[in-house]
Amino acid sequence: MERSQKKIIQSDLQKKIVFLVGPRQVGKTWLAKDIAQSNKNALYLNYDSKEDRDIIHSESWLETTDLLILDELHKMDGWKNYLKGIYDTRPNNLQILVTGSARLDISRYVGDSLLGRFYLHRLLPFSPQEFAEIKHEFSLLDLIERSGFPEPYLSKNEQDVRRWRNNYIDGLVRFDVLEYENIQEIRYFKLILDMLRERVGSPISFNAIAEEMKKSPNTVKRYIQIMEDLYIIFKITPFSKMISRSILKQPKIYFYDTGMVKGDMGKKFENLVAISLQKYMYELIDQKGEHVRIHYLRTKDGREIDFAFLHNGELDRMIEVKYNDAHIDKNVLYFSEKYSLPATQIVMNLKRERKINNLVDLREAKEYLSNLHL
Repeated sequence: MERSQKKIIQSDLQKKIVFLVGPRQVGKTWLAKDIAQSNKNALYLNYDSKEDRDIIHSESWLETTDLLILDELHKMDGWKNYLKGIYDTRPNNLQILVTGSARLDISRYVGDSLLGRFYLHRLLPFSPQEFAEIKHEFSLLDLIERSGFPEPYLSKNEQDVRRWRNNYIDGLVRFDVLEYENIQEIRYFKLILDMLRERVGSPISFNAIAEEMKKSPNTVKRYIQIMEDLYIIFKITPFSKMISRSILKQPKIYFYDTGMVKGDMGKKFENLVAISLQKYMYELIDQKGEHVRIHYLRTKDGREIDFAFLHNGELDRMIEVKYNDAHIDKNVLYFSEKYSLPATQIVMNLKRERKINNLVDLREAKEYLSNLHL
């Protein structure tokens, strides 16, 4: 099944280095090799392979190579300067695609040495919008229960889905996390991860978790930051005109794998919507250079709306998520009036879409998420 980002990545490869990052087992290597089929002399090298590692160190690929795919390159000491040297001295026909773990996230790890030499593409699980773009029929319930990761979504039976998820979670903790940072008390890391699985969509207090775990708030923050760095979770912070104030307030946590969410269908559905919006935000940033952020809205008296898009620093739209409720939430009306902005209530099971007034509408989830746009 072709990924929707393939063509734009191929276009970007003709201009600069492309970094392809994203969660474990989301299909980065598969997509890289799929792209390679369009080149006459593509070469895939994985730094985990001793034979490939020797070729990388000695730069001994053929001069006719027209696409060089470097997987797990971040494990090489001095990889940024190495890559800069390869790029600056490459022949005109050589394209460079670098894939691997979240350590390749440019905003945190690359620094000055590669500025102006790369494009970043974040590959996330399949979403309703991506399925619509590639014209693939899909089930919203399957996306909620199995997630948009290719293997569990395409699996033929639920037993294999459960086995995949157990191996996925085990691999995250035993390999990715320990490789990323030397955590002495991995048991506590797993306990915090399990806590977050039960608290999806609720504001998270680092101090409360720290008190439950008998650990310092800084340790809890560090563990949660590692989960975010490795594309296990992502945070949605409350909106504030002062961004620093927003960061200090309690974030909400969502998982890239909806199957990791523990709770009722409403909570899992909200997580799916969050992933779909997060993926859409990254596409606007990575592919179109837009300045977009997602927050949630909350007042001191407890009024709340699930998601709000900021476009160029200004609130653009608001989104509330309901699994069954076809009656408009009073907070949707409140925030729409307060900010004079469009608001949408997305409902999983909705018989009839309709407008409430000039700014507020009720939308069926599959239709709305398949056609996201600013």
